[in-house]
Amino acid sequence: MFSYYLDLALRSLGRNKMLTALMVLAIALGIGASMTTLTVLHVLSGDPLPGTSGTLFYPQLEPRDMDGFEPGMEPPRQITWIDGMNLLKAKRGDRQALMTGGAVPVQPAQSGMDPFYSDARYTSSDFFSMFQVPFLYGRGWSAADDDNKARVVVISRTLNDKLFGGKDSTGQTLRLKEGAFRVIGVLDTWRPNPHFYDVNMGNYSNAEDIFVPLTTSRDMRFDHNGSTDCWGTGGGDDDHAETQPCVWLQFWVQLDSAAKVAAYKEYLEHYSQEQKALGRFERPVNVRLPGLMEWLDINKVVPGDVKLQTWLALGFLVVCLVNTVGLMLAKFLRRTGELGVRRALGASKREVFTQLLIESGVIGLAGGVGGLLLAFLGLWLVRLQPSSYASLAHLDLSMLVMTFLLAVGASLLAGLLPAWRACQVAPALQLKSQ
Repeated sequence: MFSYYLDLALRSLGRNKMLTALMVLAIALGIGASMTTLTVLHVLSGDPLPGTSGTLFYPQLEPRDMDGFEPGMEPPRQITWIDGMNLLKAKRGDRQALMTGGAVPVQPAQSGMDPFYSDARYTSSDFFSMFQVPFLYGRGWSAADDDNKARVVVISRTLNDKLFGGKDSTGQTLRLKEGAFRVIGVLDTWRPNPHFYDVNMGNYSNAEDIFVPLTTSRDMRFDHNGSTDCWGTGGGDDDHAETQPCVWLQFWVQLDSAAKVAAYKEYLEHYSQEQKALGRFERPVNVRLPGLMEWLDINKVVPGDVKLQTWLALGFLVVCLVNTVGLMLAKFLRRTGELGVRRALGASKREVFTQLLIESGVIGLAGGVGGLLLAFLGLWLVRLQPSSYASLAHLDLSMLVMTFLLAVGASLLAGLLPAWRACQVAPALQLKSQ
């Protein structure tokens, strides 16, 4: 029966090509605009570490003095060197990583290549295992390397291709600033989306090309980039950042159970009370422990204009559907004579209704194809924009399936009223008028 209704639908659509084209175009325009913005929103608001993000937390402490204090204020979104090292060495989590970003001068061994600066991540040894960073060659460094300020480095696949032609470079020497570092690992392609572990360096920036122990970076006085917030006597002097009252580091902890989360928050409260007793903390104890996805919401990682564009596109889809309803209503009511004959020959209202809905579904399917092409065009235009997230705008399999489901579902929804109205016409009146 379905094939018969499908044949009737194709014949009907072919009899009035202009009206059919208008309905398909209306659906295609609405779907194209909606899927372009929905895809961008889907890419930007996705989980950067599926399956693991629920165990990652970002501790926040309140180390500032009373100047400017207001009850209920959010603690700083970074921590001081002293607090970061204390939390790191306490090892109260399953894993923990203290870090910041910067840029280091690279001096290639090749005579024909000029020195250049490369983005770097100064961090501790658990960074790679905690964030599931894939390795192409070698490994990360150990906690002993952190303690010993080892001159070791992990580089990205991109930098390895540039300096070593893509070969296994573990064991090779790489000169950074004025020091010689031993390459112990090469990352495979890795770009977490968003750049969740340090949003100060850009919500959707690329992963860094160089990774060195945080302690080594301070020993070498590598340049630090990112946000620094000081109070009291703090002047933001990078050479003395370890002792100044400034927050400039990010700290992440992995807690694999709800009980550990509760215990860690209690530990943060006790730590804050201890620091307050020592005179370091002046404000009332104020600790927070947001999870990874909550942390992204706090920092409003998804741009507000993307959300606004999505709502506007969905509104445009509704307008297109209203137009399609009007076109379908006109088309179906013009066929009341044909439908009346079918009813007189024994077809039930339900069968006629199903026939018209299948015709609506065919229109939606054709509109989905057109909408998909428009979505590809829209995403290509997005990738031409100078935004940091532009290169991420690609249609994946889930959004591809959603395009056709949305198109067919929207057209079926648009066809409900016209199909119902067409079925209400009494067949006797139509036969008398023939």
